[in-house]
Amino acid sequence: MGSTNDTIDPLDGRLIRLLAEEPRIGVLECSRRLQVARGTVQARLDRLQAKGVIGGFGPEVDPAAIGYPVTAFATLEISQGQGADVRAHLASVPEVLELHTITGIGDMLVRIVARSNADLQRVIDRVLGFDGIVRSSTAIVLENPVPYRILPLVDQAAAE
Repeated sequence: MGSTNDTIDPLDGRLIRLLAEEPRIGVLECSRRLQVARGTVQARLDRLQAKGVIGGFGPEVDPAAIGYPVTAFATLEISQGQGADVRAHLASVPEVLELHTITGIGDMLVRIVARSNADLQRVIDRVLGFDGIVRSSTAIVLENPVPYRILPLVDQAAAE
């Protein structure tokens, strides 16, 4: 790992890209395509997983494809000292896909999905149905021109 960021090097970057582009590829095929030994690929995978660089190999599921085409972001202000309880409440709502604690206006940013705009009201009511949440503001996503991506960042990190 001779890179200055001590996280990933160019071979790690190529391995991550290959796995992202073809998630069902095996270690042996990775080694063939990357032209390195199978043991090298396995050791790299083990290290990347142990360091938390690779967090999993599960399928990427599109919420719209399973009946949840509406996405919204809610900024929540919470009561002092209620963070843990609010987190537990939000984790119990299946339509809450992500929760971030934030700085600035609001305390938490929540990504939620719904079956329709009308269903979004039900989801918001469920999210807000907790005494620890003082105020909220919701923005409905109209379009996602740059969907979540990681490979450009991997390429940059591997080149440093």
